[in-house]
Amino acid sequence: MVLQYPPPQCCPGSQHTLCHPPGFKVPLSLPTPLGCPVTQLRRTRKCRPFSRDALWGNPLRSKMAASRRLMKELEEIRKSGLKNFRNIQVDEANLLTWQGLIVPDNPPYDKGAFRIEINFPAEYPFKPPKITFKTKIYHPNIDEKGQVCLPVISAENWKPATKTDQVIQSLIALVNDPQPEHPLRADLAEEYSKDRKKFCKNAEEFTKKYGEKRPVD
Repeated sequence: MVLQYPPPQCCPGSQHTLCHPPGFKVPLSLPTPLGCPVTQLRRTRKCRPFSRDALWGNPLRSKMAASRRLMKELEEIRKSGLKNFRNIQVDEANLLTWQGLIVPDNPPYDKGAFRIEINFPAEYPFKPPKITFKTKIYHPNIDEKGQVCLPVISAENWKPATKTDQVIQSLIALVNDPQPEHPLRADLAEEYSKDRKKFCKNAEEFTKKYGEKRPVD
């Protein structure tokens, strides 16, 4: 079947030479070579809903990708002989959880060592790890539950290119040099700022009491 329409006419003021004829209306359903109306074709074409898995892969694949990167980073850290992060414990069946000892250089924390746990999300490195102190520590940036305020792993500052050794170095720097401007324990931040001598004495005694034994080289 061939549709026939009146000859096209010029549209006044239009830059185009031809336009639809007067009274012409685009039919809701036009024949197609397949014999299927356009409207029917539109109805049969469905869009798949957005899926995060389509972008990042399914959870299992994400975890496998994270594990591959963490295995590489772990090997690099062990080969580097990082003296301030010792006795690293990792279950190779679950590379998303690490434990190790932070060994500070500066007083008052150089009288002991502090066990930490690093938990990596399955989406690593697109999401940052979480660090928890398992050993009690007298520090304005680490609360009683062991949670630490470390800018490099905050959601707004995290970058996928950041490696675990950089995170550990940042943590060691924070332990050695507290930042009272961003405290998790306001009382210790105030003591650190107003009476440094008293703070250091209390922190040293606390470290001797609760800190773990420092590794022997």
